[in-house]
Amino acid sequence: MKHLLKKKIIIPVIAAALFFTTTAFRNDFFEIAKQIEIFTTLFKELNMNYVDETNPGDLMDTAIKSMLADLDPYTNFMNEQDVEAARINNTGDYTGIGAKVKTLKDKLVIVEPYKDYPADKAGIKAGDEIIKVGNTLIATYKEEAGELLKGATDTPVEVTYKRQGKTQTATIKRAEVEIKAVPYFSMVNNKTGYIVLSRFNERASAETNYALRDLKAQGAEKIILDVRGNPGGLLNEAINIVNLFVPKGQLVVTTKSKVKKYNKTYYTQNEPIDTQIPLVVLIDGSSASASEIVSGALQDLDRAVIVGSRSFGKGLVQRPKQLTYGTQVKITISRYYTPSGRCIQALDYWHRNEKGEAVRVNQENYNEFKTKSGRKVYDGGGVFPDVPFDASNNAFIINAIVDNDLIFNYATDYYYKHNLKDVSNFKLTDTDFSNFKNYLKTNNFSFETATEKALNKAFEAAKNEDLDDNIKSDFNTLMANLNKSKTSVIDENKAYLLELLTEDIVKRYVYREGLYDYYKTHDDKIKKAAEILGNPSTYSGYLR
Repeated sequence: MKHLLKKKIIIPVIAAALFFTTTAFRNDFFEIAKQIEIFTTLFKELNMNYVDETNPGDLMDTAIKSMLADLDPYTNFMNEQDVEAARINNTGDYTGIGAKVKTLKDKLVIVEPYKDYPADKAGIKAGDEIIKVGNTLIATYKEEAGELLKGATDTPVEVTYKRQGKTQTATIKRAEVEIKAVPYFSMVNNKTGYIVLSRFNERASAETNYALRDLKAQGAEKIILDVRGNPGGLLNEAINIVNLFVPKGQLVVTTKSKVKKYNKTYYTQNEPIDTQIPLVVLIDGSSASASEIVSGALQDLDRAVIVGSRSFGKGLVQRPKQLTYGTQVKITISRYYTPSGRCIQALDYWHRNEKGEAVRVNQENYNEFKTKSGRKVYDGGGVFPDVPFDASNNAFIINAIVDNDLIFNYATDYYYKHNLKDVSNFKLTDTDFSNFKNYLKTNNFSFETATEKALNKAFEAAKNEDLDDNIKSDFNTLMANLNKSKTSVIDENKAYLLELLTEDIVKRYVYREGLYDYYKTHDDKIKKAAEILGNPSTYSGYLR
């Protein structure tokens, strides 16, 4: 009787659940199919009937990008070139000239030649502007121009480039290029090892493992792991790197999504290398995603002292989905949470302000969490270091200087004006900083702040209403004061700008490897890390 009663209750419940589930699915499916049909009809009618010639590919590209722009910056459509770029980023392997290249409208700019690779051997330098590859002019080439430099191993490619206004040519023999996840590791002193982890590709944990073992064999009893400037990458590699320092079976990260299959908990799977070795992790505002999983997990587990400036704050996980014709869409599928339960996402893309901008989580809305030993940590704005260093005071203006390549171009000019034989004690002076400020003026650096935009808009409205005569003098005074404020922001960020300039200049003379050597004796964060590791009571004090 009980068995029959159970069946009478359970079967209707299951049937009802299936009905509502399938009804919801049917409704979603119908809505998707309906919107696709509307869009297809519109797209066809537009291309057939619009008064001028249309380009269906460009229109579709605009439609896709506009649709995705309303979500977050990490949900992206990837054409065939983007898919190949993602493959290179994940594997670290490709065949080409061996240089980091920036594509502009009419040229390819060499950002950084890799030491002892083909471009370097052919004499190519940072700042060289490639205007022609073979017989192909970059200015008239409609596809991704950087692809022209890739090709089969040992095949030659002739490039025509400009350097300091002079046109030159070089023939470069392509080769297999391996981009290392750990480009550098060495001893800082006789007991402290230093590992630079620059990306999370498929070899990140293996290379970090090798570096850690090698340094321990050299006598390292303490480790500095540097993930500054590391934008992230593969989630599993981040978990495996944490696993080098914590036991097997330890929770590292949890992902939560509206799709149940993406709700996962990730634990360490392997035996660690060393669970006791004192560890400092260096982070900055460009340490993102997988870098934040590593630093956040090690902080939550009280396994490392975190030194530097607040990390970027990207607590979102993406997964690529295959589309037709070799394309993909990379979709944000979940948020990730560190072992204490915090999500370090800094920007809220789902609740935007009246301008449609993502809202930064206010500090008063941060939630408190506890590390394994009970230390307070917070969500909402990246990983906050245990030992903080100030970053730039006005990211907007400083980012504008960087984004306009003014640091890079000044470093190029400096390199050709100064024949330095030894950069081990290189230091920029107050005179150099004055020269840089003059360089900004000479190159017409201008940056319109949100305040200026609002004032200009208000003044234009006043003009239209014939009220500008009464406020023109006040407006000009306001704008003059605003320009003075912008100049003072550059002065306030003198130390940070000199740091950026020094990095780019040193790299011109001794490559990236030499820059890391320079860091070991000149970088304040590395010095602080070594100091903390050199004092056991100070080190353990941060973790209590």
